[in-house]
Amino acid sequence: MLTVNYDQLGVNPGDLVLDMGCGGGRHAFETVRRGCRIVALDQNLCELVDVKNTFAAMIEAGELDDEVQGQPVSADALELPFSNATFDRIICSEVLEHIGDDSAAIGELVRVLRPGGTIAITVPAWAAEKICWRLSDEYHAPKAVGGHVRIYRKSELLSKVSLAGLEPCGWDKAHSLHSPYWWLKCAVGPTNDGHKLVKAYHRFLVWDIMKRPLVTRLLDRLLNPLIGKSVVLYATKPIVEHSDAT
Repeated sequence: MLTVNYDQLGVNPGDLVLDMGCGGGRHAFETVRRGCRIVALDQNLCELVDVKNTFAAMIEAGELDDEVQGQPVSADALELPFSNATFDRIICSEVLEHIGDDSAAIGELVRVLRPGGTIAITVPAWAAEKICWRLSDEYHAPKAVGGHVRIYRKSELLSKVSLAGLEPCGWDKAHSLHSPYWWLKCAVGPTNDGHKLVKAYHRFLVWDIMKRPLVTRLLDRLLNPLIGKSVVLYATKPIVEHSDAT
């Protein structure tokens, strides 16, 4: 299940891409399928082991070339271990809402992105997230370890990205069919995965992801503007031209 539109991000074969906060690696895997080099970064070592093992399994199954360049890295989002202007593209999906100093994290992403490079940042959409917070205190920080510390309005994210030196160039909303699932989980308890309604809706989502029937794809697209679970912001790091002093 991808949140980022790779065509809108402008990904090209051979690009060096940072997947910042890669989690289970859903965007990292798609990135290497497109012939890019990937650095999959996360603080969770267990997630990174799973990502590495999945890369190996995909190569063994013939889904990826055995020369694929995919590198899992453990690091802090506030102190990225890369030189300035390292990456052609950056994906930062569902990460910033977990970070107290999100402006510093955005600044680090801008630092390691090359001039002319593009970035896709996704965060929970305001309306869908607000309902989750209203339904459950356990869902968000500080009660939940690694929980969400803020709810973004689109204007806030645009402002922080612009102040960091990026030029926003597009935005979208995604995963409307996932919003009711999270509302249901929050209503019965975020960790109550055994509830019969939660299990039933989860089976529906898995079916939808695997089969991608036309009816649910159309429904998802129609509902995204209203109840999309994620908002996606695309931005470019401008190329600064230095004129010779006369």
